[in-house]
Amino acid sequence: MILLFSSSYRRQQMNLGRTVFAQLLDYLPSYEFQVCVDRYRGNRYIKNFSCGDQFLCLVFAQLTYRESLRDIEACLRTQQSKLYRMGWRGSICRNTLAHANEVRDWRIYADFAHLLIGIARKLYRDESFEVEFAEAIYVLDSTSIDLCLSLFRWASFRRGRSSLKVHTQLDLRGSIPINVYLTGGHVHDVNFLDQLRLEAGAFYLFDRAYVDFARLYAITQACAFFITRAKKNYQFNRHTSRPVDRSTGLRCDQMVRLSGPLSTRRYPAPLRRVAYYHAEKKLRLVFLTNHLLLPALTIAQLYRQRWQVELFFRWIKQHLRIEAFYGTSENAVKTQVWVALSVYVLVAIVKRRLGLDLSLYQILQILSVTIFEKSPILEGFSDFVDRPTNDDLCMQLSLFDL
Repeated sequence: MILLFSSSYRRQQMNLGRTVFAQLLDYLPSYEFQVCVDRYRGNRYIKNFSCGDQFLCLVFAQLTYRESLRDIEACLRTQQSKLYRMGWRGSICRNTLAHANEVRDWRIYADFAHLLIGIARKLYRDESFEVEFAEAIYVLDSTSIDLCLSLFRWASFRRGRSSLKVHTQLDLRGSIPINVYLTGGHVHDVNFLDQLRLEAGAFYLFDRAYVDFARLYAITQACAFFITRAKKNYQFNRHTSRPVDRSTGLRCDQMVRLSGPLSTRRYPAPLRRVAYYHAEKKLRLVFLTNHLLLPALTIAQLYRQRWQVELFFRWIKQHLRIEAFYGTSENAVKTQVWVALSVYVLVAIVKRRLGLDLSLYQILQILSVTIFEKSPILEGFSDFVDRPTNDDLCMQLSLFDL
C-alpha cells in the first residue's frame, strides 16, 4: 500500500529532533548572508567566532530577552550539547562576543536586514489596511533612544545629553520598515528626506518636522506624492476653492501657491491645502499635498494612517532589545539595532509563510519559550489558546463562596 502524506506532515517528520531555533533559521537566506559578510570582509583573520556565530548570538538574545553579554553566555552554555545543531560553530564567550560587536562592520547586518525586508515586502504586497488604495504608502518618522553621555559620547547632541535617533520609512502594507537611518540625536528629522530612494507614484506621509520646501519639490519632481501638515507661519495665496461636505469634518479644499520670497523659489509649483476638524480632539488640522485630484476626505484619512509608525516604534521598544545595549561603541549599537530589526522582519516572514492568525507579539512570545524544544515549529503555534477554556473558568472560586 502506498501512503500519500501531506506536505505539512512531511515537513513535521523532517523537523523531528531539530530545535525550534534551528527551524527558524531555515527562513533566513544563508547564502545571501555570506555574501554580505564577504562584501565587508567580516570573517577576515577570524578562526573561531565567525560573523554567523555573532549573528546567531544576537538573534538569540533578541528572541529570549537577554539583558547582558553575561546573560547570553550563561544561557547558551547551559544548552552546549544543542548548539552545533542549532547553527553555532564557535565557542560562546562574552569577551569574544563583545569584541565582535566592537569591530565587525555593522553594515553586514544592515545589508542582510534589507534582504529580509525585500522578502517580507513581497509577502505583504497584497496586505490591506483601513484606506482602499492601490499605490504604495510610506510613513516617515523618527524615535529617540536616550543614552548615557559618559558611555556613549559619540551620540552627544546637547549639554549633558546623549541619544540615538532611529529615522524610519515604514511601508503601511505589513508595517515593514524598508529604510532605517541611525544617527545621533543632533541630526534633524528633515535630513532623512535626503536618504530616500523616491518611487514614482508612491505616497509619503510625514509631520511638520519634515517640511522643507526645497526637499518637497524634489519629491514632486520625482513624480511622487506627499501629505504633510502645514506650519503655522507659512505664507500662501489662494487661487481656487472646491466645495466640501462639512459633516465629514472637512473645512476647506483649496489650490494655493506659496508667496514667501524664499519659499516661492524653493517650491514654484501649486499646492493643495485641505483643512479638517477633528471633533473628538477638538483639533483643526491643515494638510499640504502635491496631489491635486485625490478626494479631500481621502487625504485626511491617509494622513491618519501616519499613526502606524508610532505603533511600530512602541512595539520594537517594548518587545526588542534596543534600549539596553550590549556594547557602548557606535558599531556595537548599530549592529544590535539592525539585528533587532532583522528579528522583527523574520517574525513577520514566519507569520506569513506559516499562515498564522496570530499577532507578531504572540509569535515572538511563543518563540521565546519554545526555542530549545525539539518539536515542529508549527506545533507550538497551533497549541496556542488566546483565551482561558471554560473548564478553567469553572475551577475559579467565587469571592462570595462560603
